[in-house]
Amino acid sequence: MTAHADRLLLGPGPSNPYPEAIEALSRPVLGHLDPDYLALMAEIADRLRTVFGTANELTLPVSGTGSAGMEACLASLLQTGEKAIIGVNGYFGERLCEVASRGGASVVRVEASWGRALDPEDLLAAQRANPDARLLAVVAAETSTGVRNDVAPLSALADTDTLLLVDAVTALGGTELRVDAWKIDACYSASQKCLGAPPGLAPVTLSPRAVQVLRARTEPVRSFYLDLGLLHEYYLAPAHRYHHTASSTMAYSLHAGLGRLLGEGLEQVWARHAAIGGRLQEGLAKRGFGLIAEPAANRLPQLTATTLPEGLAEAPLRKALLDRYGIEVGGGLGEFAGRAWRIGMMGHAARERSVTTLLAAVDDLLG
Repeated sequence: MTAHADRLLLGPGPSNPYPEAIEALSRPVLGHLDPDYLALMAEIADRLRTVFGTANELTLPVSGTGSAGMEACLASLLQTGEKAIIGVNGYFGERLCEVASRGGASVVRVEASWGRALDPEDLLAAQRANPDARLLAVVAAETSTGVRNDVAPLSALADTDTLLLVDAVTALGGTELRVDAWKIDACYSASQKCLGAPPGLAPVTLSPRAVQVLRARTEPVRSFYLDLGLLHEYYLAPAHRYHHTASSTMAYSLHAGLGRLLGEGLEQVWARHAAIGGRLQEGLAKRGFGLIAEPAANRLPQLTATTLPEGLAEAPLRKALLDRYGIEVGGGLGEFAGRAWRIGMMGHAARERSVTTLLAAVDDLLG
């Protein structure tokens, strides 16, 4: 089996974890009801509250990747036949629609073209046309196109009966996100991107009014494993009611990654991602690569979706990057499949060395 210790993970995730998060994986395994494990989970919840920018009591890491966080929020907050207004301007907006539909919700789509940001006024207008909608969902950082959607104006939903659900899988820890200030009711993310840990945990937070919706359900949550009410009783309630065999190993690693992030300072980490992403995008543009997200104000710094110069086949070049230089970048999704790269500069990988190494390898490949 080939060793991959020197892989530089510059795709859409996972990213290279912080060294502290890797070291934490070697700690002794704890039982899922061990008092030390439960104390660790309480510390993780506190650290997540700081990173999310929230005082929400129901803040915890769900066992699974970002998609588990998505399913946990949708399954816990939606009942059969309820409306979900969903912003769609890329692959992960489409996934929100798919998951909500599979759960029996009635989906109202609000669309923008791939590469363009959603207009918050279009989303708010959809809510005014559907005041009975249980929730409105939007992807803050659309990983398929590198587009940043403007979430803050959606705080107006707090004056309605519609909850605001935000996908922050690629956003959390990389760009500004303020759950309480922006009146976000439900938000989920993933451990393997800007939080600097390996894949396997999906941080989730629910506002008090989202918890009220969860508690007032008239039908059971369709998923036992992803029932946020049961997970709350397991991790945060005094009785710590058994739910599933959670991984202390992954918890230690996320705890360490969050510690590294908070030690640097949240706003300083946002600034680091902005500087590194800007340098990458400038370097790509100089080499004839196109940037999918337009205008520039809507580009994510931590995830850049880029089209290759005319006449270049993306897959062979992407394979050469991996085989010859040990650098992973992602291919395009949806309408950009086969003609784009998705390059992540996230967490520990958001540093000068990553940009310099990648651009030098691209120069060498293109001759």
